Amino acid sequence: QVQLVESGGGLVQAGGSLRLSCAASEGTFSSYSMNWFRQAPGKEREFVAGITKIGDNTAYSNSVKGRFTISRDNAKTTVDLQMNSLKPEDTAVYYCAASLWIYRDPGAMAYWGKGTLVTVSS
Repeated sequence: QVQLVESGGGLVQAGGSLRLSCAASEGTFSSYSMNWFRQAPGKEREFVAGITKIGDNTAYSNSVKGRFTISRDNAKTTVDLQMNSLKPEDTAVYYCAASLWIYRDPGAMAYWGKGTLVTVSS
């Protein structure tokens, strides 16, 4: 199976920026659409952003649109999430996930990373 590993999480002040990265373990990376989800304690896991297999289209949740940017590098088998103008409500564990299509439903994901924690202080 595909193994996904997130990195780049940490503590940042409100209004600051952070860049997350997700690395895939094998060469089938381009067969999947890639997605970012997040989950705060006591809340449901929610869709954040997605990108198609060749990176020709993207999707964002309304809460992050205009602030976050998803990108991928199929040669490096990585997908990144650039997060700008961070808010305290962005605090969550962020997960990358692979799917055959971009879906907002986490149940449609084929593979998940273990997550990386992002904490935004006010």
